[in-house]
Amino acid sequence: MATSSSSSSSSIAISPRKLRSDLYSYSYKNDGNNPLVITVLASLIERTMVRNERIDAKNRGRQTLRQRDFRSKVFDCHEAPDMTVQCYLERIFRYTKAGPSVYVVAYVYIDRFCEANPGFRITARNVHRLLITTMMVASKYVEDMNYRNSYFARVGGLTTKELNKLEVELLFLMGFKLHVNVSVFESYCSHLEREVSIGGGYHIERTIRCAEEIKSRQSEAQRIYNQIARILL
Repeated sequence: MATSSSSSSSSIAISPRKLRSDLYSYSYKNDGNNPLVITVLASLIERTMVRNERIDAKNRGRQTLRQRDFRSKVFDCHEAPDMTVQCYLERIFRYTKAGPSVYVVAYVYIDRFCEANPGFRITARNVHRLLITTMMVASKYVEDMNYRNSYFARVGGLTTKELNKLEVELLFLMGFKLHVNVSVFESYCSHLEREVSIGGGYHIERTIRCAEEIKSRQSEAQRIYNQIARILL
């Protein structure tokens, strides 16, 4: 779910109290710091993906009772993007400045989507499309002012036509259950806080470290490319 702000956040101890304060903050429109909820949500999703991959590997080569809903396969891409969940969520924030509450509501929608479609599992091939779609729909629900679908599509690395289709499919597969009342919002905030307090720190630190390693490799590759370009010139 990579940037210079990721390295700075890795030195900050995320506590449940700090996360709760962060979730109800509205200062991010004019603040360069990433919301802490990005790191916690990325940790949750990354671990869900690892668990799903383990289950799929266990069932591979033998018949399984699980049946994929073909409609939910619309979120699958041909090749998994080379970007962590942490990096992707940070990219969405960098270009949309979506507030922390948008990430919580998107988390609610992902949970509802998975519950309504028990044959669907979050994997590296569908997580990015699911995230950009739920974030866009959540932004429309929470925020007073929003970007167009075409803008969210560019941020997410999709065409406008693709994102429009994903939005429609998400709404129908969720049964248009978009309303999130205060008690539901609070319960999901509490779940994120428990993620921090119950051993979440290790997974969060690991997510940040992986994102930083990818960023470091990309920088090294760019440096080598620039050197070769100078030699050729």
